[in-house]
Amino acid sequence: MLWIKALHIIFVTSWFAGLFYLPRIFVNLAMEQESVAYDRLMLMAHKLYRFMQPLMVLTLVFGLWLWLGYGIGGGWMHAKLSLVLGLIIYHFWCGRLLKQFAAKTNKRSHIWYRWFNEVPVLVLFAVAVLVVVKPF
Repeated sequence: MLWIKALHIIFVTSWFAGLFYLPRIFVNLAMEQESVAYDRLMLMAHKLYRFMQPLMVLTLVFGLWLWLGYGIGGGWMHAKLSLVLGLIIYHFWCGRLLKQFAAKTNKRSHIWYRWFNEVPVLVLFAVAVLVVVKPF
């Protein structure tokens, strides 16, 4: 099970890297209108989002494997799983926002995306505390 735990941590870390960086690209896209830079940022965003998909799936697969293997329960696990569900929603929301940028129908400002970019940081903090401290 230690190999499964290691793989889960590796894929969580990799998925979070994408969840941190993609909204940061959105900040820059929201500041650009029509330019070569916009096209380059769109290419980066598309490639990153496409790469994030298998990372999310592998994170969930190894997390489920750990959950079934250890049989961990308790209030902290329910809270963690709720946050994971929120991250999955956030991930697909990023995909929806990416489609809006591709269609050039984005209506949000770069300031909104700066705040949006902080969501995974807060979730990571909460999940780490829940997993390590197990407060309830």
